[in-house]
Amino acid sequence: MSYKTDLGRVMGLGSAREGVHEWWSSRVLSVALIPLTILFLCFVAPLIGEDHATVVAAFQNPFKAIVVILFLLIAFKHLADGLKEIIVDYVHGKATLPILLVTTRLTCYFFGAAGAFAVAKIAFAG
Repeated sequence: MSYKTDLGRVMGLGSAREGVHEWWSSRVLSVALIPLTILFLCFVAPLIGEDHATVVAAFQNPFKAIVVILFLLIAFKHLADGLKEIIVDYVHGKATLPILLVTTRLTCYFFGAAGAFAVAKIAFAG
């Protein structure tokens, strides 16, 4: 038998508004990805099978380069957030949970930054 009140028993167990930021971030990134994905496909799909000079010329257009860089950064951030939710929901090991969270986050950020760097290098250096 516990002598705690109802409030005392549930303190620390509720949401405490911790997930609101993640929820909004996920929705904003999802909405931002809609036009960016369409533009990305419009800019990159015609370049499939083209020679190197054509691709370099296409990415030297500042608007196209910025759209592709934004798409890569936002897509990989969205991927990192989604993988975090999956890992938190389905991995229960005390040692493996933080290792997986850090590894997936760093991997997603690395590939997003590498893609953005590649596009920026093409845009600036040719």
